[in-house]
Amino acid sequence: MTAQKRSILPAIVMMVLSLVAGFLAGGSLLGGSLLLGAGAASASTVDVTPGVSPPGANDWACKPGKDHPYPVVLVPGTFESMVKNWSTLSPVLKSQGYCVFALDYGQANGIDASGPVADSARELAPFIDAVLAATGVRQVDIVGHSQGGMMPRYYMGFLGGAKKVHHLVGISPSNHGTEGLILPPPEYAPSEMQLFGPFCQACLDQEAGSAFLTELNSIGDTVRGPSYTVISTRLDEVVTPYQSQFLAGGAQQVTNITLQDACPLDVFEHDQTPNDPVVHQWVSNALSQADGPADPGFRPRCL
Repeated sequence: MTAQKRSILPAIVMMVLSLVAGFLAGGSLLGGSLLLGAGAASASTVDVTPGVSPPGANDWACKPGKDHPYPVVLVPGTFESMVKNWSTLSPVLKSQGYCVFALDYGQANGIDASGPVADSARELAPFIDAVLAATGVRQVDIVGHSQGGMMPRYYMGFLGGAKKVHHLVGISPSNHGTEGLILPPPEYAPSEMQLFGPFCQACLDQEAGSAFLTELNSIGDTVRGPSYTVISTRLDEVVTPYQSQFLAGGAQQVTNITLQDACPLDVFEHDQTPNDPVVHQWVSNALSQADGPADPGFRPRCL
């Protein structure tokens, strides 16, 4: 969910507006929001090179070393490609010695990460299997932004992925949805005909109280095994309120971080959190933990 915020309308107004949405131009608010409407695998059985990889990612010959034993899988957010979302963090992690992998997923209507979230989780599953097969290890660390920080929880909780994930790090994740509206960038505004169908099912899935999120969180915020780190910003204008991103769980399994607690002048908002050098430090701290989430006592170097 990486697009500008619009304030949520009262439910009754939304219902009325949705009735007339089909008559509005594709670039309008309604056109962009209200009607936004498997098994083990190897690198040879999964198309692991679609799209453009971010710097440092998708070196399928990379083998994790003892200092960084878990390959890192980067999962972008709604409307984002891997190269757009991870062009700064990926090379940082690569320079630290990690084997870094990234993917595009959930393409619908020609737009990345906009299809049903559960279906996107089913795309993530064989990609992770391919990473495990290529690197020869049993678990990965996942770093995801927005939808990409939440969607792996479905993979872990409903698709048998928990045993394959060591640590999930969510950057501004939509764990409990948003009370705002999720809108595409102007270049992705739907056509008039697309207004009559689910232009962005992922957007609907990430609305607070959606059927998808109700299912996702019906088993609790966490599952046994993986560690969880959530990195949030008070300036988030997309996943609101920002506290909805936090996960419930014991300190041995979950760390919830608000950037401005340690760096009060941090001005990064939702879209740009993956590019924040302070976020990079928190991600590195989280990934450095042999067991458990990020150290809540860590103090990053503020900008």
